[in-house]
Amino acid sequence: MNRRRLLQSATAAALAPAACTKRTPQAPPPYATLADLSTQLTSEQTTPLHLVEHFLARIAQFDKSGPRIHAVLELNPAAKDIATHCPAGPLHGLPILIKDNIETADAMHTTAGSLALRDHPPKEDAALVSRLRAAGAVILGKTNLSEWANIRSPNSTSGWSARGGLTLNPHKLAHSASGSSSGSAAAVAAGLAPAAIGTETNGSIVSPASACGIVGFKPTVGLISGSGIIPITHWQDTAGPMTLTVRDAALLMQVLAEDFTADLKSAVLKGARLGVIRGHCGRNPQVLALFETALQKLREAGATIIDPVKLPNTREAGALSWKAMLIELRTELNAYLAQRAGDVRSLADVIAFNEAHRDTEMPHFAQEFFEQAEKLGTPEIIAAGAAARENARRLAGPEGISAALREYQLDALICPTNDPAGRIDLAHGDTNERVASTPAAVAGYPHLTVPLGIVDGLPIGFSFMGDARADARILALGHAFEEITKARRAPEFQPK
Repeated sequence: MNRRRLLQSATAAALAPAACTKRTPQAPPPYATLADLSTQLTSEQTTPLHLVEHFLARIAQFDKSGPRIHAVLELNPAAKDIATHCPAGPLHGLPILIKDNIETADAMHTTAGSLALRDHPPKEDAALVSRLRAAGAVILGKTNLSEWANIRSPNSTSGWSARGGLTLNPHKLAHSASGSSSGSAAAVAAGLAPAAIGTETNGSIVSPASACGIVGFKPTVGLISGSGIIPITHWQDTAGPMTLTVRDAALLMQVLAEDFTADLKSAVLKGARLGVIRGHCGRNPQVLALFETALQKLREAGATIIDPVKLPNTREAGALSWKAMLIELRTELNAYLAQRAGDVRSLADVIAFNEAHRDTEMPHFAQEFFEQAEKLGTPEIIAAGAAARENARRLAGPEGISAALREYQLDALICPTNDPAGRIDLAHGDTNERVASTPAAVAGYPHLTVPLGIVDGLPIGFSFMGDARADARILALGHAFEEITKARRAPEFQPK
């Protein structure tokens, strides 16, 4: 659906609140998508206020009591009022959750999960939040995350923050929701909201999305404005949609990105050339069996599967990127904190705050990466970091993904996104199961994960990676894949 048709549909939906007062609002279907809810609004079956009340009740049932997955860090106290006054637009009346490293200039906090920023609210909305509001979305609340987007310690547990505690995987509560957009993924998977916005530097959208059994899309870096997002490095940081369907992700992209249009057609698989990057598929036999079944369905839909495809430079590009990232972290976080009100104005201040509040900030793991980064501020080191970043982007992008796509004349690279998420162990940190994220993350290229199936009660995702700015094509392929596989399953909140 193009932007004009989306706006026409949204205008019709905007008329729903007045008309809906004539009827008793209907409850949304279980795990309703953005498209489902928009249809209900347009057909006057519900109102934005009723939707907000429905999802607040769902959060109370599954996040604040019952299984207590701890996905929602903070609720927006103005959500009901916003629902009664939200403007016309493609997201009119639709509730959206926002990761807690994305600024909102309202009664909610923006802290990256850290107590250090709790008393220093931002002065204005992040650019993407402004676009969501203008499109008629209702910001329902903030989601928990791996504190500081999981850049604090090599021994961290994904999904834990000092402010929000530990987010659990709604499929199996003893297992990781992955990170760092843990709360966003778990909330959508558990039906606490139809969609959420996450962020990724390396895997922080696609990893929790695949682990929790939803769609996660990391767009080409720069397609969505990074203004108002607590940074790690602008070379890799990006926000992205986390949804129940690819169609919903495409709808959000058309709001979040300037002049973006997605054309979702099932026939896109006919004649598509997809390359299997075997080196990123892992060795789990159950995951590989699911993957082979999916490959056969793709062939039956008319796709040509090239298997295997070698993706060069992955290890070297990843190492160079990490070297650059710690240097960039100090520079970019210092710049961000310096312009934000409060007494925490630098990475050094954050380190000192954590030391002064060890019992609440560091009960499970320390801040080794922060301490390393703080030492990397000399001109010589910064210059070496810039050179490492330039080489990493070249190796991962033009000489990596782009080269492989060109050599084999491919539309996308594919592989299973993840192996089953490991059990939570706060004493020892993450168990570090395989996740395919680094090539697209370092290159800054689009990466989409779509549900593939379930292994031992835990979700597995299917990855599509493409060339820079090939976002619309990747979404179209993922949508068509989703239609022929229909692999998403509702969580069962199993205790073990």
